[in-house]
Order: sequence, then structure tokens, then C-alpha cells
Amino acid sequence: MPPIVEIQKVSKSYRRGDRRVAVLQDINLDVQEGEFLALMGPSGSGKSTLLNLIAGLDQVDSGTITVGGLDITSLSESELAAWRATHVGFIFQFYNLIPVLTAFENVELPLLLTGLSRAERREHVELCLRVVNLEARMDHRPPQLSGGEQQRVAIARAIVTDPTILVADEPTGDLDRVSAEEVLNLLERLNRESQKTILMVTHDPRAAKKAVVIRHLDKGLLNHAHSQTPV
Repeated sequence: MPPIVEIQKVSKSYRRGDRRVAVLQDINLDVQEGEFLALMGPSGSGKSTLLNLIAGLDQVDSGTITVGGLDITSLSESELAAWRATHVGFIFQFYNLIPVLTAFENVELPLLLTGLSRAERREHVELCLRVVNLEARMDHRPPQLSGGEQQRVAIARAIVTDPTILVADEPTGDLDRVSAEEVLNLLERLNRESQKTILMVTHDPRAAKKAVVIRHLDKGLLNHAHSQTPV
């Protein structure tokens, strides 16, 4: 079975002043469907850059990235935006919720771009809020929720379109230890029980332990895969 994500000879650099700084160099990476991958490495190693390339938020200088059999490096900006809306679920460090909307309305947002009816949208949203154990808080706005609850709303929003991949950039970086553990257990459950493919950037070894495969980036280079038995 072909990998759900296939990265071949990807390089990326950025311009700083009058010079170009290489961030990623000839990266090759396969992610199998249903895999939980943790990308680790020191600050500035290119972890978030690689995640953004896989999620279609940035574009490669060279090489190809195939997700679900589609070469996303060949897509135009508008095609990429449409692809992201249905195939990628995003979980960010700082939640990115809209403060004036309720938890329900924040989770519903990605569905407004689909052809689902209001009743169908409600069914999807309530199911996802049940999955993250926040059905009782659906009418609360982000300022009325704890950090852990806000991140769980963000996870519900990420899975509501049933995306091909979930990408999580330091999802526990702004949480206390107890809330972080709840969020990590939820991601682990989504991977194990729903076979969600998860790519997570983290600097936290405790978070990485929840993943099935760990890859380390250092100075733009990717090391060999380290598989572990889920705890």
C-alpha cells in the first residue's frame, strides 16, 4: 500500500537580507496511513517548515510532496486552498479559535465551505464535540474555556471534515501538564481508534512518546525513523 504522505528530495530556503538560508535539504519521508508521527529537533531545525509544506501552507523550492496520491507541489494557490479545506485538519499551539464564536460555531466553521445542510452540519459538530468530551460546553465562547478545553475545541474543528491528515504544531506548548496529557491522550485515541494519520511537531519528549514513529530533524537534515511501541 503506498504511503499516505510521500516526500521526495524536498528542499526549502528563505531569504534573510541579501543571503539565502537553507532550512531543509533533500528531505525524503514516507508516512503510512494511520501512522502517528512525531517530528522533533532543536529550534530552527525546520520542523514547522516541513509540517507547513506537507499541509500546503508553504511551497517547496524543489522536490515533490504527494498526499493521498496527489502531488500537491503541482497545485496552484487556489487549488491548494481548496485541497487544504477538505484534506488537512490543523491543530496549532495557540488554538486559533475565534473569541466571539461559541465552541459549536468554531467547530462548524470548516463545514460552512461544504454543501452540507444546517442539520447535517449540526450532526457532524455535535459528534466531534462528543469525541473530545465537550458536548456540554458547546455554547461557551473561548474566553469561558480553559486552555485545555480550547485545544480540545480546536481538535474537534480539525477532525470535523474527516481530513486525510491531521497536522499538529506544538499542540501542548501552551498547556499545563494535566491539560497537555488530556490533549495527547485524545490524539492517541484518534490515532488508535479512528486510524487518523497524525503528524505532530514537538520539542517535548513526553508528547513524542505518544507517537508510533519519531523522526529527528537537525540543521535541515532528517535522521532515520525510530519506531516505538505505543504506551
